[in-house]
Amino acid sequence: MKPALTPLPDPPRLLLGPGPSTMPPEIAAALSSPLVGHLDPLFLKIMDETQSLLRDLFRTSNRLTIPMSATGSGGMETCLVNLVEQGDRVVVGACGAFGARIAEGARRLGAEVFVVDAPWGTPVDPARFIAEIGARRPALAALVHAETSTGVLQPLDGIPEAARRADALLMVDCVTSLGGVPVDADGWPADALFSGSQKCLSCPPGLSPATFGERALAKIRARKTPVTSWYFDLSMLEKYWGTDRVYHHTAPISMVVALREGLALAFEEGLEARFARHARHRDALVAGVSALGLGLLVAPEHRLPMLTSVRVPDGVDDGAVRRRLLAAHAIEIGGGLGPLAGKVWRIGLMGHSSRPENVLRALSALGECLQEAGFRCDPREAAAAAEPLLRH
Repeated sequence: MKPALTPLPDPPRLLLGPGPSTMPPEIAAALSSPLVGHLDPLFLKIMDETQSLLRDLFRTSNRLTIPMSATGSGGMETCLVNLVEQGDRVVVGACGAFGARIAEGARRLGAEVFVVDAPWGTPVDPARFIAEIGARRPALAALVHAETSTGVLQPLDGIPEAARRADALLMVDCVTSLGGVPVDADGWPADALFSGSQKCLSCPPGLSPATFGERALAKIRARKTPVTSWYFDLSMLEKYWGTDRVYHHTAPISMVVALREGLALAFEEGLEARFARHARHRDALVAGVSALGLGLLVAPEHRLPMLTSVRVPDGVDDGAVRRRLLAAHAIEIGGGLGPLAGKVWRIGLMGHSSRPENVLRALSALGECLQEAGFRCDPREAAAAAEPLLRH
């Protein structure tokens, strides 16, 4: 007898949190396509196409551009275990949870870590970061491009050039930014970048698109010690994803097929149109929540297009509102992390979730939940403020 299982939600959730985002039907169809073997000639062609599309999205010619068989955190781990050895100096910019995670990952590898921090809700000051690179001359400098815990877009002004002057590799966390704002691996330039499949590409979690330049590969070849992770060792993975196709692990075939479809959808829309859509819908959301009487965590010039942190008003229970949104409206938004726990809501408009009707639905539902919580607001005013910005 088949065991009784918890049914999946009906109606389905509208995913407007910090990720994953809502999956479009084209990607769902790709996931359900017939399974082939991980060394089947057809799948090898799919691997090639996926790599080519990823290079275009990362704006790079890097030979080693692959989707790691892991979530975004696995992409971070891949960069660190390959590029950091015990005793190396590492400079990390931390203005939220994910910069702090990079620093902790480097410490666990025995690196000497120097953190350039900033208050949550503000970016790391590029001038301070550049000065620290010059003073420490690290093996690796690392920053988060889009800090998911706060909604901050990190400026990189002058940082890539400073890393090159100090002979340091530059690693950039693009988990939330890839596909929602320009990412320019060769133009910045950066040596190692990683992302996630579930944010602006609207695929399920499970893959971490990543790209590694020749300077990064030279560092790996010159290591004094073996890479501490067998699974994430790029010296072996590049042989599987390269022309030799040397077996390393069984790739998550259906996930790669889904990612290929997500990438194709991004280019079908056009990257500039996609970036503009994310920014436009962010602006409409900001106008709407402001009309509800809510404040924003991040200054306008540093706000992410795909994730907005909204301050929880005094006297309102953060968790109660999120639970009510889920139970009554089938909408998921995120709460705050760390020092922002209970103080902000993180509302994501990523990939397929970034749609005009979702902005209006979220504003209406949030307004109703706030009214039920005793907060005085008018959801109709929120819609009126947002609608002009949603016209395209």
